[in-house]
Amino acid sequence: MLFFKKILNFYINSSIHVALAVFSLVRITELYFDLPYSNSLSFFAFFGTITGYNFVKYAGVAKLHHRSLTKNLKIIQVFSLICFLLMCFYAWQLSLKTLLFLSPLVLLTLLYAVPFLSGFQKNLRNISHLKIIVVALVWSGFTVLLPVYNAEKIVDLTVFLTALQRFLFVVVLILPFDIRDLQFDAISLQTLPQKIGVEKTKKVGFVLLAFCLFLEFLITPNSSFRSVFLIVFFLVLFLLMRASVKQSKYYSAVWVEAVPVFWWLLLLGFDKMQAIF
Repeated sequence: MLFFKKILNFYINSSIHVALAVFSLVRITELYFDLPYSNSLSFFAFFGTITGYNFVKYAGVAKLHHRSLTKNLKIIQVFSLICFLLMCFYAWQLSLKTLLFLSPLVLLTLLYAVPFLSGFQKNLRNISHLKIIVVALVWSGFTVLLPVYNAEKIVDLTVFLTALQRFLFVVVLILPFDIRDLQFDAISLQTLPQKIGVEKTKKVGFVLLAFCLFLEFLITPNSSFRSVFLIVFFLVLFLLMRASVKQSKYYSAVWVEAVPVFWWLLLLGFDKMQAIF
């Protein structure tokens, strides 16, 4: 049991779980727009997410405590280096125009972690209200706009509506994390739960989620996709309404983060059922 817990903690702390969520959202976009599967892009997104998230989470810690890093953090550092090299390998297989397209998203990720404001003391993560917007913007760009552009498809109104839906969907998924971190976040961050309280945050999340459902009917005529999203809608709503400040350690980190994976697997299941019948 202890061994399993260590594996699970490493799986979460090393950002493999969040990378799997991003990977799943990329694959969902491919299904929605009937894009050819891009092995290079999917695994670039996977290993890039691990690299980016671990850089954001641990760069400051490593700088302050480089001589006394715990064994687990050292393992994560080595793992992150391997993922960075794999990210570079898959990036090399992408076209130059795709790399140029994603460069603003990479820059946003760097500015999210690296202090460059107020005498190099603050980054985008420390600016009030901006944290959730930057994360959702990068996720929607990476998982919607980038796959469509890489497949050389036209970025039309439907694509932009999908990117908007993905942006709002990610914002809602972040809310349980913000509720969990209410007792730890600095007041200066001004997260939604800090500004309006937990209950009103849940109401805002419900409104955003309902708008995502509305957008789903504009985005796709596929009834199976709509049915799957309806299931995902109620799942996210359930997780959001049950979120609390004193939630389980794994509530948001495992269950909320797993929603995109569940969404993708449901779509694959419905797709195979259609092929059979």
